[in-house]
Order: sequence, then structure tokens, then C-alpha cells
Amino acid sequence: MTIGEHEKTWRPQTRLVRGGLQRSAFEETAEAIYTTSGFVYDTAEASEAAFKNETKRFIYSRYGNPTVEMFQDRLCLLEGAEACRATASGMGAVFTSLASILNAGDRVVGSRALFGSCQYILTEILPSFGVQTIIIDGTDKKQWERALSIPTKVVFLETPSNPGLEVIDLPMVCNLAHNAGALVVVDNVLATPVLQRPLELGADVVVYSATKHIDGQGRVMGGAILSTNDFMEEMSPFYRHTGPSLSPFNAWVLLKGLETLELRVKRHCQNAATISEFLCSRSDISRVLYPGLPSHPQNKLAIKQMSGFGSVVSLDLNGKKQNAFTFMNALKLIDISNNLGDSKSIVTHPATTTHQRISEADRAVLGITDGFVRISVGLEDIDDLKEDIEQALDEVS
Repeated sequence: MTIGEHEKTWRPQTRLVRGGLQRSAFEETAEAIYTTSGFVYDTAEASEAAFKNETKRFIYSRYGNPTVEMFQDRLCLLEGAEACRATASGMGAVFTSLASILNAGDRVVGSRALFGSCQYILTEILPSFGVQTIIIDGTDKKQWERALSIPTKVVFLETPSNPGLEVIDLPMVCNLAHNAGALVVVDNVLATPVLQRPLELGADVVVYSATKHIDGQGRVMGGAILSTNDFMEEMSPFYRHTGPSLSPFNAWVLLKGLETLELRVKRHCQNAATISEFLCSRSDISRVLYPGLPSHPQNKLAIKQMSGFGSVVSLDLNGKKQNAFTFMNALKLIDISNNLGDSKSIVTHPATTTHQRISEADRAVLGITDGFVRISVGLEDIDDLKEDIEQALDEVS
């Protein structure tokens, strides 16, 4: 890490624009893209010293790269973390953070409301390696107390969750987890580092899909893991030898995305809040979910641990797939896709896409009915979005 002490005194927006910037001998204004696989040494002795970790330098871009390091350093400054490792995708970050520290016989407790691929890792992949996984209702304190009454290696959760927008009490869970000897890994993708700071609330590790808001413009994929230097040292052999690293070009794109992250997230929140209130005014929608709504089950908790409520609004069109499909197909401005956090508004039907591998019974527990729709509210003019949603809902009526 090359973060200067003066950078730590900067406020968040300045960190997003200038944090971690390294200039080459050419003194360029923008961050340079180092699209190289390897690096050269002046002598054979220098290469030997590098591989023995006797000198700090770049060796191979799978291990580290100057452009990737700039992205990592900027995220560290924003998140308040000691160290960061960037990955090729958000799922690369999730799996690396878990697989690098778990062994056969270890115990993991996870919240039930997870992105489909995260749930697959916890319920299918980790058990195949001999790791015991316990899944609980993350909003129920008593279930956390029971699950963490015996020694545990890792707690994994997502808050707010995708797509049901459940909010979990992070300080409460972290306290119980640490008493059980567990590390707490938080997927903070929907909140972004702008709206929620899990490390400050007691978490040990934070993971992101940088594909979402950090890029936020549908260009590249990426992920990130943030934690302490000690955690990164333990994770380092797995990261180094299994190859989940981020490409330099994608790191450069994500760096540029960070420059406008705070500005975009604030607009996302404004638009999403307006859309959620508009949807609540419709009698043909059985349920509207948004953490900022007083009707949300964890609204008070969201207010307490978040500075804003994000870009995602979910609704239920009376549990009927045909209603959901009619609504989605009638949209003229909003795109049908499975991404979120993009500058363009996107609508998704979780039951047949992101969560289709989860059993119908488990989806029912999560409230993901056949009529459940997730809207990632973008940066378009709010009146255009409202008009598009209104005319599409009218097609369902």
C-alpha cells in the first residue's frame, strides 16, 4: 500500500477522486494503465530478493499491479480499511474471502437472505469441502444467539439483502460473532461504502461486487475484499496461487467510476425514494419494499446504521408471474437485465433469474414470489421513470 498520511486527512469525495494516485515518470494527470503481465529486474539477485519478499516491488500482475494497487488504495481510504485485494468479480471476492480461511470441520453461520450465487457457495460448495454451514433468519436476534452459542469460524451476511432488502443489525451480530470466535464477512454491495461502513460497525471483512455501483455504468466486472493487514496476510497464498485477481484495464475503469460514486449514489437514493413512494400509492401492488419507507420492517434500523437507502426498490404484483412479466414487457424506458447499481434503470424477475436455483419453498421464505420484481433505479429524469412505470402498471390492471 502506498497511501500517504496526508491522504487520510481528506474528506470522502476528495479520496474518491485522488486517493491512491501514483504518477509515472511522465507525470500524467490521469491514472496510468499498466497492461503488463510481468516486470523486469536489473539483476538476477534482484529477482531472487523479490520472490523472497525481501524487497517491495511488483513481480507479476496476478500478484499485484500498479493500476490495481491504485484502485485498492482508493477503496481502503474510502472504507477505512488497512488493506484491500481486488478480484475479477464480486463472486470472486466472496469465494476468496471464505475459501482462503476455512478448513474442513470449520463452522459457518450465514443469513438466509443472500444473493443466489452466495447462497450456492454456502449451501453447496463449502459443505462439499467439509465445512458445516448453518443458515438462519438474519433479522431474528434469537436465531443469531442460538447459532452463535457454540464456536464458529465465520459469519457471512448481506445487508441490505438482494432482492428482499432485509436489513441486519450489524453491531449486534458482530458482538455475538466475536464472542463465538468468528470473523464477520459482510457483503455491502447494495449499501456501497458511501451509505454504510461495516468495518466501523464491528465487521472484520467487507466484500463488494465492484461491477455494481462502483463501476455503475455497465462497462466492466470487478470485486474487492477489504480488511486488516493480518487477514490479508492469511488470505495472500490463496489469492496468489488461485488467480482471482482483477485486470489492470478493469481496475482503471473502476478507478474512474470511484470518482463519481458519491454523486451517483446520492442521485440513485433520491430517485429510488421517489419511486418507492410512488409505488406505494398504487392499489394494484401488494407489497413495496425499500429500507427508507416507514412501512419497511427494519426501517428504524436502516436509519440507524445507513446514511441513505440505496438504489433498489422491490415490489410484488400480487404473487403472479404473468403480472410481473406483463409489467416488465410493457416498460419502454427501463431495461430488463440482471445487473443493479447502474446509471440506467434495470428491472429483474428474481424467481426466474438471479434466484431461480433456489427452491420454491426457500424463495417463499424469503418473500420472493412469482410476482416479485426488483427495480434498480438509475439516474434518468425521475418524471420519465415514473411515467414509464405507471404506463407499464396500467397494462397489468
